[in-house]
Amino acid sequence: MSIPASTDAPFSLPRLFAAVADAVPDRIALVAGSRRLTYRSLHERSLRLARHLVDAGVCPGQHVAVLAFNRAEWVESFLGILRAGAVPVNVNYRYVAGELRHVLADSHAVALVVEDSLAPTVAVVRPDLPRLRHVLLIADGSAREAEGTDYERALASAPGDAVLPPTSGEDHYLLYTGGTTGYPKGVLWRQADIFRAALERRAPGAPRARTPEESAERAIRCFPQRMLVLGPLMHAAGQWNALSMLLCGKRVVLYTDRSFRPDRVLETAHREGVHTVQLVGDAMARPLARHLLTEPGLCPELTSVRSGGTPLTPAVRALWHAWREDVALADSYGGSETGVCGSATGAERGGGQEAEALSGASDNRSFTMGGSIAVLDDSLCPLPPGSPEVGRIARTGRIPLGYYNDPLATARTFPTDGEGRRWALSGDFGTRAADGSIVLLGRGSVVINTAGEKVYPEEVEAALKGHPAVEDAIVVPAPDERLGQRVTALVSLAPGARLEEAELRMYCRVRLAGFKVPRTVHFVDRVRRTAVGKQDYRWAASVARVDAAAPDPVGPDPLSR
Repeated sequence: MSIPASTDAPFSLPRLFAAVADAVPDRIALVAGSRRLTYRSLHERSLRLARHLVDAGVCPGQHVAVLAFNRAEWVESFLGILRAGAVPVNVNYRYVAGELRHVLADSHAVALVVEDSLAPTVAVVRPDLPRLRHVLLIADGSAREAEGTDYERALASAPGDAVLPPTSGEDHYLLYTGGTTGYPKGVLWRQADIFRAALERRAPGAPRARTPEESAERAIRCFPQRMLVLGPLMHAAGQWNALSMLLCGKRVVLYTDRSFRPDRVLETAHREGVHTVQLVGDAMARPLARHLLTEPGLCPELTSVRSGGTPLTPAVRALWHAWREDVALADSYGGSETGVCGSATGAERGGGQEAEALSGASDNRSFTMGGSIAVLDDSLCPLPPGSPEVGRIARTGRIPLGYYNDPLATARTFPTDGEGRRWALSGDFGTRAADGSIVLLGRGSVVINTAGEKVYPEEVEAALKGHPAVEDAIVVPAPDERLGQRVTALVSLAPGARLEEAELRMYCRVRLAGFKVPRTVHFVDRVRRTAVGKQDYRWAASVARVDAAAPDPVGPDPLSR
């Protein structure tokens, strides 16, 4: 299908960043461990990398992968690859050889920037990657065991006369996403579209910037906000939050430790005087709030918390408000295929803590979204406000070109309706409330079909985590001879807490319809999560299958509502 050209080609990401760097050159752009880079120095180092890549034979439109933990060089590499006219490819640092081979081969990467500690896996798969002809190695204190060019030496010797190609908003931006099943897929965007859909920050009511120079002028006048980014830059949430801050003249503070430690996170936030923390759901928010309650004087400038990937539960919101009543808590909704779609502040209703607990998951799973977002029926028609029908959440307008190198998946996820509109299906299901907001139900890929009723795991998980004794929870289906699938929960308890399964089920029973209440509960020491903090559904499903042959613990009662 022919896709019309974008009307705002000047909005390439490197041109936007260069305009901001010229406008506020001496402002601190990035803090990563002991390194502090101004906009001028970050821009200059990215230009050096761009010149090195061009001199090494990387051509416009070719793909260059980045395999590294959160660090300054990740940001430098990303910006430098773009300025060379090439396309950055994000690579998950947790990948084993097979997954790494797939992403580097599927993306057609011709070059790679990699940390020394991660390079041995690259050496294993490199013979299978004939296109990969150039490797840059970032020193990280590990022994250098792979062949390649030293990153710092490459920047220092980059030819000053290398001609960099012009850039355009029509140039590509590529984001590999793991999804819930199968190998990762690369979501391919135009740069102008990803800027508008995910990266442009503006004050409420402010019009969109008409030129990169107008964005730069706004950067001069903006409040120099400081954000601590906890999400990995290899994933959309961390990457988009960091880039959006850099494209409007604000400061990014990266959490560079290789494991999540609440004390270290808050030490960094306090030292750097951050105003906002970007995190992923309860798994990060709960331990941070608990630590702050033990040292309430920490982080006096911290005024807001932004969660992506999964909404904060009422119980965790209550912990944060116990620390500081006026802290702003916001959930953002979006995905690699849709960009940033909307947000929810989760403002509590009147009636105190009991009313908040009884409200369950519904309040903070209702998102205010833009006009390009809809809930679609099976015919790809938008459902009207107030419709009780469950549909697929989707975006139209500025959406990806498709999946790179995968036309079949592109046709499934980016369909065209009867009126010729292209849609990006998020994979989530929801309903449209009477006020136009969208109530998020959960992923269709993990929906549980129990006795003909559909149960969305995220809704049940939110109810479970509302119990004060529950630390974390994940809900999956288990095979059931009578029901088809049985709603099964894996639950970890808060330190020192005790809880019986019957008590937890009763707690859920007054918050959820009967068919949604878990019929089996496994208490586990820890609920496993992915690198970005999302639930590990594959692990949970394997645990749930262990007892799948056991009799239904609830007995033959019909599934009451």
